[in-house]
Amino acid sequence: MTERQSPLSQRIALVPPSTPVVVLDTNVVLDWLLFQDAACSRLSSMLLDGQLHWHATASMRSELASVLPRRQFQRWAPDCEHILSSFDRLTKLRSLPPCTAVPPAKLRCRDPDDQKFIDLAVAVGARWLFSKDRALLALARPARVHGVQVLTPAQWHRLAPLGQA
Repeated sequence: MTERQSPLSQRIALVPPSTPVVVLDTNVVLDWLLFQDAACSRLSSMLLDGQLHWHATASMRSELASVLPRRQFQRWAPDCEHILSSFDRLTKLRSLPPCTAVPPAKLRCRDPDDQKFIDLAVAVGARWLFSKDRALLALARPARVHGVQVLTPAQWHRLAPLGQA
């Protein structure tokens, strides 16, 4: 991709034609890979089977790496190496285009640390952004205008019939 391409042409080049793209916030990654939350079981199966493409950025990986050693997670004895290698193996690492097509007034997250998730979801044409974060979930309605559904894994599980992504 050249720097002269528009955000739309960059988006088209990134979206696989038949497999839905998803973005997972750090809490969902922790629920899945650390806490083994049952609400993430379908998401896990579909990611592992290649039925979903998980896109992330280097800053998302850095955030995950920085939260894993925190004291509040030590009772779960996180296998940081396994979690990070799973992240590396299962994600398609992206960088955000210099100028995304996100209208600032519509998709500005209240939590600046979470802005990267909505920006990436819109930039890569993700079908779903999975989160349990209130600041991101508050963007559910305006994100739909961009083709992105922001929801929890549990909501997704209830809404989509089995065998249908």
